[in-house]
Amino acid sequence: MGIFYMLNRLIKIERDYGYVLPQKYIAVRPAWPRDSARLLVYNRKTSNIFHKTFLHLNDYLPPKSLIIFNDTKVIPARLHAHKETSGKIEIFFLGKDKNKIQAFLSPALAIGRRAYITKKIFFDVIGQQEKIFILKPNFPAKQLGSILQKYGSTPLPPYIKDTPLTEKQAREQYQAVFAKVKGSVAAPTASLHFTKKLLRFLRAKGHSIGFITLHVNLGTFAPLTDENIRTGRLHEETFFIPASTRRMIRKAKQQNRPIIACGTTVVRAIESSSQEIEFRKKSEWQKTDLFIKPGYRFRIIDGLITNFHLPKSSLLMLVAAFMGKKELLRVYQKAIREKYRFYSFGDGMLIK
Repeated sequence: MGIFYMLNRLIKIERDYGYVLPQKYIAVRPAWPRDSARLLVYNRKTSNIFHKTFLHLNDYLPPKSLIIFNDTKVIPARLHAHKETSGKIEIFFLGKDKNKIQAFLSPALAIGRRAYITKKIFFDVIGQQEKIFILKPNFPAKQLGSILQKYGSTPLPPYIKDTPLTEKQAREQYQAVFAKVKGSVAAPTASLHFTKKLLRFLRAKGHSIGFITLHVNLGTFAPLTDENIRTGRLHEETFFIPASTRRMIRKAKQQNRPIIACGTTVVRAIESSSQEIEFRKKSEWQKTDLFIKPGYRFRIIDGLITNFHLPKSSLLMLVAAFMGKKELLRVYQKAIREKYRFYSFGDGMLIK
């Protein structure tokens, strides 16, 4: 695949999936209470649009839906450190492999340099793979979780600037009420609109609720690259679908009940595992680099609850694959005119 072909594809994506959003519509804090967030309902069959709130979600869900959520838990992945010279540096934790840490450093540090959290807690830079640095802590890697909890801060997305939230508030509000499996450096934001009361209400109305775990990494905010275009694949994320959720999916399909994915992370996980679910393979942790874009044939999901996404992003292309690019952009322009709040702390959509 030639360089000019890939360049033309990227230019086409920028043209086809770009839109202008006034800065004032980027939400810097979530709606409170959570289910007071606005909900744009879009019907794929009729193209009708309704403007409601998440409190009224049940009124627009198909009867007896199976709603699947991502129960990953965001970790306080951002560490503020200093160099030997006392200059400030930010460590953004991405993952670990045995006793080595993968992280972004801002500003960059040369191999052999050291970043201090305290005088007794520090990391040595021992390698670099493109923009990712390999760090060796001076403490056992199993203690990293407690170090992050004590010294880390909530990894709010880069486009959320000057949030009024305190760190305590951010840790609570940039997290789903059912989050339990630690591992994400970004929240599955469609889940942020749900309260425990709303979940109980949906169950009482005859809907079923299942969970998967997909650990969200920073690739979710990354712009599309020529590598993505060339390979047709995206950043890799790890996920797990419990046997109980697999059984719920098979049963819903047998009973012709609709399956609603809450968030694009759920879509990636269950669509990546469609064959394993169908053929009853053993549940285990898996990796996915699935790139869902227009032309993709959905195998499992029938509806989608999702936030409003960044322009020219893979997430926007996933939603376009589900509802059509032309309709997607029309609906987004409608949402802007109606002054919806966008992105991670913003409002959401039900596409059915």
